[in-house]
Amino acid sequence: MRRVSRIAVAGAATASLALALSACGGTSTEGGSSSDSDKGLAIAYDVGGKGDQSFNDAAYAGLEQAKKEFGYETADIEPTEGETDADKQQRLESLAKQGYNPVVGVGYAYAAAVKGAAEKYPDTTFGIVDDSTVQAKNVADLVFSEEEASYLAGVAAAKSTKSNVVGFVGGVDIPLIHKFQAGFEQGVKDTNPKAKVLSQYLTQTAEEGGFSSPDKGKTAAEGQIEKKADVVYAAAGLSGQGVIEAAAANKVWAIGVDSDQYKQEALAKYKDFILTSAMKDVAKAVYNLAKSVEDGKPQTGIVRGDLKSGEVSLSNSNPKFADDADVQKAVETAKEKIISGEIKVKSS
Repeated sequence: MRRVSRIAVAGAATASLALALSACGGTSTEGGSSSDSDKGLAIAYDVGGKGDQSFNDAAYAGLEQAKKEFGYETADIEPTEGETDADKQQRLESLAKQGYNPVVGVGYAYAAAVKGAAEKYPDTTFGIVDDSTVQAKNVADLVFSEEEASYLAGVAAAKSTKSNVVGFVGGVDIPLIHKFQAGFEQGVKDTNPKAKVLSQYLTQTAEEGGFSSPDKGKTAAEGQIEKKADVVYAAAGLSGQGVIEAAAANKVWAIGVDSDQYKQEALAKYKDFILTSAMKDVAKAVYNLAKSVEDGKPQTGIVRGDLKSGEVSLSNSNPKFADDADVQKAVETAKEKIISGEIKVKSS
């Protein structure tokens, strides 16, 4: 059904925005009308952009589902190198001004931009993925218990290692990625106290390329593999592709993140070495926000996905993982204990 409330179009898109959208191929549309009533979900990508086979691509999958189901016009916009918070806010405001609703910033880096844009466009619903600091009546904070899926990844790593050495590669040294590390290390140690976890961060800031540099990921993984790591888990966005490449080249296991990386076309030649992926359903979160607006009951506040809700999980696409009864039993037991509260997973 058509949504209950929409903002009026404040004016035509500026020439500069139209040029930007055209240049990056960022806008996808469906249907012939561009009136306000036919505009729906818009997303602005995080570092790495579309094609990261991970976080951003999951958000795009949610947009595509909404576009197909609701038959409205959507937009997806790439980031630009060296952009400021003001640039991000202008991007979100331009989308809101054109009539898109909801407008989602994909990634914690959009916090300041979402806060500012939401104040200027109170009748538009905004979403931000992986941040819970923006408190406003028209903002949904789409967050996940990544540490829970990472704990299960740790269980899988601990049951799969033969060297008793496993690795963790984080993209950027920030609290969000600390959750992945903490859960993974706890899962490993709880399952195999003899196992050693080698942990490394690629950069201190996202601007240094921690989430967008496969070469950095590859080098880090190679260093851990030289130290006998035979399972390496990456929480590093696009950089994780380098980790997976290094694992495949050395015939050891990689564990993917965010999306089911075993199924990603760009990683197909490495998939036999992708044990599993610690997933968070960004696609579902983005789609659910769009549906809530479409239904006239927009989500706001903190919206959390966890193991209990099924929005974080471990993938079973690799038959070698899915058919390993011992590993599957250990993972399922851990999952049940986390959901029941018997296991408290650390987030830092």
